[in-house]
Amino acid sequence: MSEARGASVRYENVQKSYDGETLVVKNLNLDMPPGEFLTMLGPSGSGKTTCLMMLAGFEPATHGEIFLNESPINNVPPHKRGIGMVFQNYALFPHMSVAENLAFPLQVRGMGKAEQEEKVKRALEMVELGAFGSRRPAQLSGGQQQRVAVARALVFEPELVLMDEPLGALDKQLREQMQYEIKHIHENIGVSIVYVTHDQTEALTMSDRVAVFNDGVIQQLSRPDELYETPQNSFVAQFIGENNKLSGTVTEVSGSSCDVKLDDGTMLKAEAVNIGGVGSRTTISLRPERVEFDTNESMDNLVKGRIEEMIYLGDHIRVRMAVAGNNEFVVKVRNRGEKRDLSVGQMVEIGWAAADCKALDPVD
Repeated sequence: MSEARGASVRYENVQKSYDGETLVVKNLNLDMPPGEFLTMLGPSGSGKTTCLMMLAGFEPATHGEIFLNESPINNVPPHKRGIGMVFQNYALFPHMSVAENLAFPLQVRGMGKAEQEEKVKRALEMVELGAFGSRRPAQLSGGQQQRVAVARALVFEPELVLMDEPLGALDKQLREQMQYEIKHIHENIGVSIVYVTHDQTEALTMSDRVAVFNDGVIQQLSRPDELYETPQNSFVAQFIGENNKLSGTVTEVSGSSCDVKLDDGTMLKAEAVNIGGVGSRTTISLRPERVEFDTNESMDNLVKGRIEEMIYLGDHIRVRMAVAGNNEFVVKVRNRGEKRDLSVGQMVEIGWAAADCKALDPVD
């Protein structure tokens, strides 16, 4: 397929209410440059799908304006926005062959027969289904049907494609395979993609940037690595990846660092990310893989805990511990093949760096 330039998208003070009282999207301001893969991530009811539907034109914005390539589109009907769409249920026509499904958006646009056939052929090759053009959707597997849905969204070479939970109906292995395939298609043709999911692994795998939604507000908009490594609040820390929470009170603040007294009296040194002054409550966020059993006196934080459970997961061992009043404290121990002298009920010392320990807004 020919190179797609990719569209820019901008939400400007966008609000959405279904009943005139409750805002499901609150003052959304978001800029998306051409060619970006942007994922809207969040739990059910967070506003992410509503934002996608307003961009598609299926839902009107209650307030504010949405721009496509710097042109306002609030009053442009969906079929004139030139946007490709991929849904979870595929939305393929069962009475048409795969090739006919792909040709349909080209027919609607008045394209000639020869050009239709060429574009359909290219689109099928792009999703590695070149030999499946004559089949009906019912003769395809779920993964193949989803590839056809992706190809149909791209066949007319739009600058923007919207994907609403497109992999939700697939099993784990197919889902992971399709994640990489969609990512590679995006890299190859440069089309802009807005992707909606509640699956944080999917978002981290595929995206250039991720907008984490909660209660109609973007909590953080960052690259995947930044979301995971430097969450800006406790919601993001909890929603992205596995996370240990420890509650306490700030006792000292020094630049970007702080001291925190946990509720059981344990003292920790942490990175001050989103806290008040001395005396304010905070929730510590600590990733399980950053905790070490091989401790030494140079570590910023050394804490004793009891091993409650050990689960072998192949590439790592998941150790659940009772630490500083938290009985669900998790340590991920990388499986290097050597025998470790760890057992359930054992009291051990663990440690971690202050930089891996983020002091955020309180969650009590």
